Amino acid sequence: METSIQFADDLQRRRKSTASQSIGGVVPLRIRSHSQRRANSIDVKGADLEDAEDEDAGLRAERDYKQKQARKCRKVFSMGQMFLLAYQSVGVIYGDIGTSPLYVYSSTFTEEPNHAELLGALSLIIWALTLMVTVKYILIILRADNDGEGGTFSTYSLLSRYANISNRDPREATMIRMERLLTSDLSRSTKHVRSAIENTKFFRGLLKTIGVLAVSMVMADGVLTPAQSVLGAVQGLTVVNENISKPTVVGVTCAILVLLFVLQPLGTSKLTMAFSPIVMLWLAFNAGFGIFNLARYDTAVLKAFNPFYAFDYFIRGKYHAWRSLGGILLCFTGVEALFADIGAFSRRAIQISWLGYAYPCLLLAYTGQAAHISEHPGAYTNPFYNSVPTGWLIPSLIVALGAAIVASQAMITATFQLLTQIMKLSYFPQVKVVHTSKTYHGQLYVPVANWLLMIGTVIIAAVYNNTTSLGNAYGVCVMFVTFFDTCMVTLVAILVWRIKPYFVFLPWLIIACMDGTFLSSALTKVPEGAWFTILLAMLLTSVFILWRFGKEQQWFAEAEDRFPTTHFVKTNEAGDLQLSDKFGGKVLSRVQGFGIFFDKAGETTPLIFSQFIRKLVTAPEVIVFFHLRPLDQPSVPPEDRYHVTRLAISHCYRLVVRHGYMDEVITPDLAALIYNQVHQHIVTRALDREGEKSSSTGTDTKTPTVGENGSVRAPTPSPSTASTSARLESLERAFNHEALYIIGKEQMKVKMGTNWVRKALLETFLFLRDNTRAKIASLKIPMDKVIEIGFVKEV
Repeated sequence: METSIQFADDLQRRRKSTASQSIGGVVPLRIRSHSQRRANSIDVKGADLEDAEDEDAGLRAERDYKQKQARKCRKVFSMGQMFLLAYQSVGVIYGDIGTSPLYVYSSTFTEEPNHAELLGALSLIIWALTLMVTVKYILIILRADNDGEGGTFSTYSLLSRYANISNRDPREATMIRMERLLTSDLSRSTKHVRSAIENTKFFRGLLKTIGVLAVSMVMADGVLTPAQSVLGAVQGLTVVNENISKPTVVGVTCAILVLLFVLQPLGTSKLTMAFSPIVMLWLAFNAGFGIFNLARYDTAVLKAFNPFYAFDYFIRGKYHAWRSLGGILLCFTGVEALFADIGAFSRRAIQISWLGYAYPCLLLAYTGQAAHISEHPGAYTNPFYNSVPTGWLIPSLIVALGAAIVASQAMITATFQLLTQIMKLSYFPQVKVVHTSKTYHGQLYVPVANWLLMIGTVIIAAVYNNTTSLGNAYGVCVMFVTFFDTCMVTLVAILVWRIKPYFVFLPWLIIACMDGTFLSSALTKVPEGAWFTILLAMLLTSVFILWRFGKEQQWFAEAEDRFPTTHFVKTNEAGDLQLSDKFGGKVLSRVQGFGIFFDKAGETTPLIFSQFIRKLVTAPEVIVFFHLRPLDQPSVPPEDRYHVTRLAISHCYRLVVRHGYMDEVITPDLAALIYNQVHQHIVTRALDREGEKSSSTGTDTKTPTVGENGSVRAPTPSPSTASTSARLESLERAFNHEALYIIGKEQMKVKMGTNWVRKALLETFLFLRDNTRAKIASLKIPMDKVIEIGFVKEV
């Protein structure tokens, strides 16, 4: 009763009629008796259904919200902000590629090189940095971002928006912004390319496999990078004191690695406060030492900028020169981080930091080391420390250790981000992800991945125990990823940028030949250690694709029950809920209570609700479909966080909660929050309707009137107003009686008659699914209010 009066008061506050002011107060709506409500039940139910929102109202609101957020995110950085981002990018992106001067020459040569071999190797390093990094990645590939995000898998996601090449989770398909161009807008050659990809199952599967394999290979190399970088830096101890043994070097390396992983829960922000200055200082040391060695020993090595010496290197060395490319390519390992981290810094900031600082510093570092080696050929075994000027060894060792740790941190962070990305796209089970910053949404910590990486990295450092052996295992996966990037971005140029294929073919051929040359050389390392990273990448790829296969089969099975609520339940003439004829036509009994159904999809009908009412033939007095929609931002403002819609069956609502990673939604008072949001929605909608009626008619039908004898008569409630009062009464009555949380427990089994290959894959998927999905006990809600409904779906 108090609720209805409150609603009437809200209506009256909106009235600005002179007549109402003259009466000297607000006349509340009269509360109808039970018999009156029964007499007007048909009118109330009719109005209740007439102003109900359709099933797609929530989807339209979600699309509008996403567009609004996209407009907010379109930000033009000032020059000062751009240079600040460029400075910050130095500490994250160039940790790996920046520490390569520690071991490139030692991994390239197996014996003391002569002057011609040295010039050839230097020329290859210079032009590899120029063509593979500067031209290919900085100037071309960075432009193939997917709404600001980079990486091979992100490029695959971009292609899937412009071509029908990927199956999607039906729960998210309506949220994806498809931009597939009309066939009439494409040139004939582009049309043929797209048609061949879309209509060929092999090509669609190949593109998906390439995207997943690239992620796996980056993660596999992520196991090696910390070991390679830290071990390369710690080896400087042997230059300070030749009596330091190899076990000591390995032990110190493992201790540093363990400490690094133990500190990861502190968060990237705290760990990276000093990273940019360390890398800036490290690159400055390399550049300064390079200038010193060039001036003191041999400026003639600058002739290596002429690409003739690179070709001469192959002519002279033939097979051995080709094999040494496996060491040369280490000068640009880490280049994949340029593309993967574009979302954190922007394309322009990365271009500024590379072209303005990192690139020239690395060129000076390699030319300076070559100048020193030309006078001291034996220095190739430890090129950086052997070329350090007298008196600078200790400071260089300290800075190198810092830079090596930075390089390790960059790959660890990238692994966390990649794992989170593939989890969102249903290629991996959901595991715990901790956001460590309220400001930067990409700063993540994944506990399971962290400890597995630590174990793998420490084992690798102990087994391989020197940078040359690690170099044999390192680099193969990087070359596969760079080749995959070349192919993916070529398709982006054709399908997204709409460049005609015959204009794209020649640049692709040139870059693919360079990739292929380096890759073929790297593959010779497979028996010497690279088999490990390839095997690890293949295992990870198998897990990712298996999980995706299982999820797609689950989606197909669940699609059978994806339909609007009114498809299987309706309101009959008596105002009662009734199953549709297709499901037996039984009338549902209404039990007292406030039923909160956890809704995975946030659209159409929750599977758990259809199972509940079809099997129990009953429904709570008030029904709320509760859906959580996580967003990649720290927090969602209260005015944007909640969206309520009322469905076309009586007393049935859907609440979608958009939340950031720092927002806590599932709390013991969740039912009260849901009640308040539904109540507010009912009142707000009613007030809006009253305002629309008043503005359209120019009158206020709710204002009390004065009769001929001077008596004051309260307005007669309209069916719409009466139905609103009934909703509020039912909502309050149901909530005060009891709130229940209804959760589904979906069991899946393989269909009878399934062939043994598919059955083995699905059984493996179901085993992983049953052992990784979230448990009810983790919900912060009263367990005595939880009802778990089990059901079985066949896949």
